[in-house]
Amino acid sequence: MVAALIPLFDAGMDVQGYCIFAQRENSLLDTLHGGTLQYDNITRIDGFDLLETVGIDTLTDDSKVFVPINGVTLFSNLVDQCSAPLDRVILLLDCDFNPRPMHAERMRELKKFGFTFAIHNLPLRNVGDYRDVLLECEFILLNYRKVDMNKALQLFRRIFPNLKLCAIRVNSPDEFEALKAFGGFDFYQGSFFRLPASKGDKELSPLKTTYMELLRVVNEDDYDLITAADIISQDTALVLSLLAMVNRMTLNYGITSVRHAAAMLGQTELKRWINTAITKELCSDKPSEITRLSLLRARFAENLASVFDMGGFSDEFFLMGLFSVLDIMLDRPIDEALEGVRVSRNIYNALVSHTGDFAPVYDFILEYENASWQEVSRMMILHDLDMQAIYDAYRGSLQWYRDLISVA
Repeated sequence: MVAALIPLFDAGMDVQGYCIFAQRENSLLDTLHGGTLQYDNITRIDGFDLLETVGIDTLTDDSKVFVPINGVTLFSNLVDQCSAPLDRVILLLDCDFNPRPMHAERMRELKKFGFTFAIHNLPLRNVGDYRDVLLECEFILLNYRKVDMNKALQLFRRIFPNLKLCAIRVNSPDEFEALKAFGGFDFYQGSFFRLPASKGDKELSPLKTTYMELLRVVNEDDYDLITAADIISQDTALVLSLLAMVNRMTLNYGITSVRHAAAMLGQTELKRWINTAITKELCSDKPSEITRLSLLRARFAENLASVFDMGGFSDEFFLMGLFSVLDIMLDRPIDEALEGVRVSRNIYNALVSHTGDFAPVYDFILEYENASWQEVSRMMILHDLDMQAIYDAYRGSLQWYRDLISVA
């Protein structure tokens, strides 16, 4: 199985929830073998496994998570399968069935337990057939790439005025701004929030300049610990964060200075901490999802190193993922952003031109986090990748992020 968490934003770019999109098998591989997919346990909800792994409280505060189901799993034992609070789970119903009265009746039964319903993949021409099902839903997800959004807005506002409309697959800032201006949509999902800047005409703030100086220092070969410690000393937030971490690690020592704390960590651990901490600080004036995206990409990339038989480059993969949104952090194109830090040629080529030895891993991460399962399936075949190992790498990145923010 593979699964990904995809954020939903409101018009103010605040995350309001996440959609879990999952695929149990490699459909392209099955097609190559001339077979039909056979599931051993078709009533298991794959999204619940991922939700339990990461913990709902680490994702969305008091918001909700959309978990996909279909016409068959609607009748499974959903209450027992779900470990999260039921009133925070929205069951996302795929329109892969012929609606019958029993479907709406089952939805009303599950709503009594606290579940909420959403629907997606509904062609506008079939809205009438799904009337009773739609009346039990609170949300409908509309694919920007497949649906006439103007026609959809008019239709649902007229017939189902209480439905909350979510525009998904919104893949550019211009599309997002156009939909906001058009009005009528409650939430938005897509890659619009993480596209690179097109020009770099903004001055870096003094604080960000300090951060970039620190990144340059620690990403040099055999960098100087004292120089790094002195730069850290210029920012109170970094000093407090460093001392808190070192004190947790060295309970029997009294840390007397920032230089002392840096020496206690050593070059390798200090470099890793600085790269992670600075990334968080650089994202402080951006949507919180950018910080999460950077950290998850870093750990996912690191975990994928062995899956791609490149385990010796795991540290570089971590940096590649961490710096992959540096353009957004600094409001400038990625090639300009990377000029301020020292990264390997492999990292630079992958992030700037999608070329070189690391590019297949970076491109795979981008497709995976979009839940582009057909392309992910193709790449798994091309690179002979094990699906379970990939899912374990992604799930491991979520667990790492959960643990990281729990002690932050």
